[in-house]
Amino acid sequence: MLLQIANATPHIDIAAEEVFRIGFIPVTNSMILNIFSLFLTAFIFLKISKELKNQKRRGFVSRLFIWIYSALRKQVFEIIPDRNIARIVAPIPITMFFFIMISYYLGILPIVGTISVGNSDHMVHLFRGPASDLNFTLGLAIVSIVGAQIYAIKVHGFFGNLSRYIRNPLTDPAGAFEGLLEIIAEFSRMISLTLRLFGNVFAGEILIMMIAFLSGYGSPIALPIFYLFELFIGAIQSYIFFMLTTIFTSLGVAHLEHSETSSSDTQKMEGEVIKTSKQNN
Repeated sequence: MLLQIANATPHIDIAAEEVFRIGFIPVTNSMILNIFSLFLTAFIFLKISKELKNQKRRGFVSRLFIWIYSALRKQVFEIIPDRNIARIVAPIPITMFFFIMISYYLGILPIVGTISVGNSDHMVHLFRGPASDLNFTLGLAIVSIVGAQIYAIKVHGFFGNLSRYIRNPLTDPAGAFEGLLEIIAEFSRMISLTLRLFGNVFAGEILIMMIAFLSGYGSPIALPIFYLFELFIGAIQSYIFFMLTTIFTSLGVAHLEHSETSSSDTQKMEGEVIKTSKQNN
């Protein structure tokens, strides 16, 4: 399979390619692997849940997932001081971590980019990494930002949360300007989450493809090293998305009297997360 990758001609498409249609709905090559990622993530969680419920002996994968889950849950509780809110918030960023990581790992399998379908006039790759599709990362970013807003509304109420963004410019001009900046910040966070994950995953797939092409028949020796590197990067990128989602949610559910510092706090926390990821890289 590695030699098949090496013999393939490099072909880079930023947009996902349509493989077939179900009625008027186009099914792209990234959607195929994305659906598999979704079912695989659900299967693993259901399997572990069943083992815990029936007190069965757990294998290595189950123990590894439980250990990671416990560590991530602990971090959510450290970021969000209110334990009741943290207990409600925790499942979303943790699920995102595992889903992104599994999608990332499926995207670097040797079958991705090597199996093509179609006719002689138009051939498309059957599989494409889900996270290398901008629609996938944008969807996750929207879930992250909208989820943070939903939790903020549950804590502060609709109008209480709205007061973080809209204030009377006559009585509080500085607050009104700050609210406008917060609205812009929400959109910038969504764009940042989208492009950061997409860029790293897309670059990783191109790296593997080019190393395989350049190394030729030496790819069985060269590629495993880069595959290990991509496994590490996949875990780091999943962790960054998890951390930023948790931070954005914690800022939303924070007490309103601290909202004046929320923008600067966000920049500091984002900087710390990105700095940590660069050090790990």
